[in-house]
Amino acid sequence: MRLRRNSLGQRQAGSQERWLISYADFITLLFALFVVMYALSSVSEGKLRVLGDSLGSAFRNNRLKPLEPITQPAALDLLQRKGSKSSDPQARQREEMRGIAQDILKVMGAFVRDGKVTVTQTNGGIAVEINASVLFASGQAQLRAESEQTLRQVAGVLAPTVQRIQVEGYTDNTPISNIHFPSNWELSAARASSVVRLFIDNGVAEPRLSVIGYGPNRPVTFNDTPEGRARNRRVTVMIMTEVPGKVVEIPFGVGSNATQ
Repeated sequence: MRLRRNSLGQRQAGSQERWLISYADFITLLFALFVVMYALSSVSEGKLRVLGDSLGSAFRNNRLKPLEPITQPAALDLLQRKGSKSSDPQARQREEMRGIAQDILKVMGAFVRDGKVTVTQTNGGIAVEINASVLFASGQAQLRAESEQTLRQVAGVLAPTVQRIQVEGYTDNTPISNIHFPSNWELSAARASSVVRLFIDNGVAEPRLSVIGYGPNRPVTFNDTPEGRARNRRVTVMIMTEVPGKVVEIPFGVGSNATQ
């Protein structure tokens, strides 16, 4: 009977001490975790170099280049380069639009200096406003020969881009009525269409283009003087974008070798 009690007591004591095994395993794993975390947090450049040389020696028969240690400044430089490539899409688009504006300023520089062309950056995109006297004779919608070459260069700037392009025609308030144009509405639309046809003939994709004729509406100044009426007769080429921004006139010569 006593032997049986002793055997039962030993089994009960053994079952009560089994948690020590699990506890010891847990402490061991926890210690290993802290060792790994400490090793990762204190990387030595010298150890990395030794590791790289060792791996290079091991794989020298396969002509593998030894690993180069990555120092902290190099890692920061890599992160900075990645950050610059993943900049704000709207900022990238605004920069792209400004580059298009600068290219147009270069090809239309003579007209800009004479005050016949202005290039502005608006909420809708890039607005290239061209005085009608540069493009057309009075009451006509056929492009002047001397202006076609400049517009071809503008088309060369726009052809490789992807933005939508809206060409808008405007007139003054002087009535017109002849066999070709019953009113200023038809004249303004025909002038804008002439510019669009030239763009298409010079490589600008037709689906990107649209035409609007505003006639005498939306004047930029009063029509009570010859100068005012001449100012209102214009064609505006809008390179469209959805990026918001304030209206800023881009002065001629910015970003180029031209002088003011």
